[in-house]
Amino acid sequence: MLKAGLIGFGFMGRMHFDNYVRLMNEGAQVQLVAVCDSRIEQLKNTSAGGNIATAQEVYDLSTYNLYESVEEMLENEELDIVNLTLPTPLHADLTISLLQQGIHVMCEKPIARTSQEAWRMAEAAKSTGKTLMIGQCLRFWPAYEYMKQCVTDGRYGEVLSGSFFRGGATPQGWFRNGELSGGCMLDMHIHDTDMINWLFGQPEAVSSVARNVITGSAYDMVSTNYIYADGKVLNAQADWTLQGEFGFAMTFRLNFEGANIVFEQDHLKVNPNDGPSFSPELSPDMGYYREIQYFIEVVQNGQPASVCTPESAAASLEIIEAEIRSADNRGALERVQLTRLGK
Repeated sequence: MLKAGLIGFGFMGRMHFDNYVRLMNEGAQVQLVAVCDSRIEQLKNTSAGGNIATAQEVYDLSTYNLYESVEEMLENEELDIVNLTLPTPLHADLTISLLQQGIHVMCEKPIARTSQEAWRMAEAAKSTGKTLMIGQCLRFWPAYEYMKQCVTDGRYGEVLSGSFFRGGATPQGWFRNGELSGGCMLDMHIHDTDMINWLFGQPEAVSSVARNVITGSAYDMVSTNYIYADGKVLNAQADWTLQGEFGFAMTFRLNFEGANIVFEQDHLKVNPNDGPSFSPELSPDMGYYREIQYFIEVVQNGQPASVCTPESAAASLEIIEAEIRSADNRGALERVQLTRLGK
């Protein structure tokens, strides 16, 4: 039985908490024993906003060991795994420390504030032999998984073009400090950049147009073109200034030689060129549940987290940094230079 600790109890921490509870109820070989947050006494009695509703507004944490400091938690608990859902600038050093103490880590996306920190994390995972997985949840989202399968097995031929979109209201708190969050590009847009990296690998170059409206020292909306040698036309857009009753949206369209697939309003539709459209049967579970389930399984089995390695997540962050450089230069073409582990 794996003993787990959760560090961070904001919106994403509660999302992870909900799914640990579900997995435990389903008989998974894991026991969440501790929750740590510097404001845990305040947070356990308040709600936390986010793009997707958590299972509860206010949580009863009376059956868990609660800590206000990581050091205190580690002194009192013998943990096998830790889920880390703290603000982005806190990811790197804490993840490396946990790995060096022999603890497997699932770290929420983005992997780190900078790619330099991300590669340090990947190096630590390699040197310690412990599992580090980054919570790029779209890699486990059923509709996006189906798209990946179509690309990988070539059932509809080569990809000709594609577009991705993600948008909603501006998050509150530390997210509005661009120096901390990296703004919309690093916190929201990275989902689709990571998906493009997962589907097609590193682009040769990017061209991004972005604008700052709300977040200090970072961009709030972006449109990026990704340049590949085969000429496929790919674009991803994100906007976290959509106020009023807009809510939240994530969509994609991918056009193959023999079909197109479209995901919008939480519905996936496949339109073959030579036949009727259909909606494939997909798992009803969200990516958050499936990524934690996968993480627990690979740790139990002593396997690498091959679906989302720290190296791949670091590469996605390097693409984002190239996009930011391009946006700083009003859309100028920016080459993507991938750092290799150990370089």
